[in-house]
Amino acid sequence: MSRNVVVVIGVGGMGEAIARRQGPGNRLLLADFDEVTLAAVAERLRGQGHQVVTQAVDVSSASSVAALAEAAAGLGPVTQVVHTAGLSPVQASPAAVLRVDLLGTALVVEEFGRVVAPGGAGVVIASMAGHMLRTPLSPEQESALAHTPAHELLDLPFADPEALGQGAYGLAKFGNRLRVQAASATWGARGARINSVSPGVIATPMGQQELDGVSGRTMRAMVAASGTGRLGTPEDIADAAAFLLGPGASFITGNDLLVDGGVVAALRAGRLTPAG
Repeated sequence: MSRNVVVVIGVGGMGEAIARRQGPGNRLLLADFDEVTLAAVAERLRGQGHQVVTQAVDVSSASSVAALAEAAAGLGPVTQVVHTAGLSPVQASPAAVLRVDLLGTALVVEEFGRVVAPGGAGVVIASMAGHMLRTPLSPEQESALAHTPAHELLDLPFADPEALGQGAYGLAKFGNRLRVQAASATWGARGARINSVSPGVIATPMGQQELDGVSGRTMRAMVAASGTGRLGTPEDIADAAAFLLGPGASFITGNDLLVDGGVVAALRAGRLTPAG
């Protein structure tokens, strides 16, 4: 009996938690650029009874993403696609952040939109940073982020990494939401749905790097001012993804679910002022 295929791209803390949550009864295809981490996560999940296949992927490479989508389709019906791969400002240069977080997401959304099975669903992990742009984009810029062919995205004049600096991350994550919204029509033509999740500060190794970095003090202040007053966990994001991937969200597509413990709400309520 052929099992449905669940693809999880990026096997960091959130990716592993989502794979564990969505794995039972399905075939997991795990993909990551870091082959050592990929092998370790796959071994842990196999030890917990999951059926796991792995493939290395560079999400900033169109051919690599296309090969991953083709491999997924060869395993069986692709019913769930979760894209968590990304770089944070403390991990990489603005140019690398744009390549992985903006271009990479656009490539995944495009390629898996060609192979997702009818009734399937996708989730892209964006970020609360996409809800906190300090300089709003014009309607023309938003349209360009949403609809420009993936291979031309990095040529957009307002996506200049040198000009953006640390703002490249927020622009990329805002772009993720716009790409998902635009792609909901093409995914819908296949009878599938796609949404995004915007996590807040999550207790993962990447999150800890950010807390230990130059923005750590500001991030801790935002968490303290939020309605929940705590860091998120990978399981919080896995729960959100499970809802959006499941039958209870069958009327939800092209949308973004902000899972930040109330940080953005606190900002908009004036409970704290973001650092200048």
